[in-house]
Amino acid sequence: MEICIVTLATVGDVVPLFNAYREFYGQQSNLEQAEQFLLERLNKEESVIFLAYLDAQPVGFVQLYPTFSSVAMKKAFILNDLFVAEHARKQGVAQALIEQSYSYCLQKDARYIGLETATDNVRAQKLYEKLGMKIDDGVFHYIKYW
Repeated sequence: MEICIVTLATVGDVVPLFNAYREFYGQQSNLEQAEQFLLERLNKEESVIFLAYLDAQPVGFVQLYPTFSSVAMKKAFILNDLFVAEHARKQGVAQALIEQSYSYCLQKDARYIGLETATDNVRAQKLYEKLGMKIDDGVFHYIKYW
């Protein structure tokens, strides 16, 4: 397995996976819009994407969004998107992508990496806990959608 950071030159490799990720969550397929979204994030340095390859084929990605901890006065990251193609699951791809994310965050001297997942996504929760993440039960998260 090879994991690479996505650049403007390699963004095309992640677009089909990003599109499939969105479809998994009920969105309509739109490769052009997916590519534009990712290009904008990368151009504005609003995103860091790692892409996993098996046998030179892209099979999974993780997308991190930077944020900050005002209290710690440090950068932090949100692990916003994680997806592995169905045929490549149960081969350690998700774990490798998360571990790469941890390494990146440590290199950037980040205070933390956080994520949210569905309460019924037990398989993912087990992986996150195996990799040292804990449920932050000291806070409530509020959200308002438009």
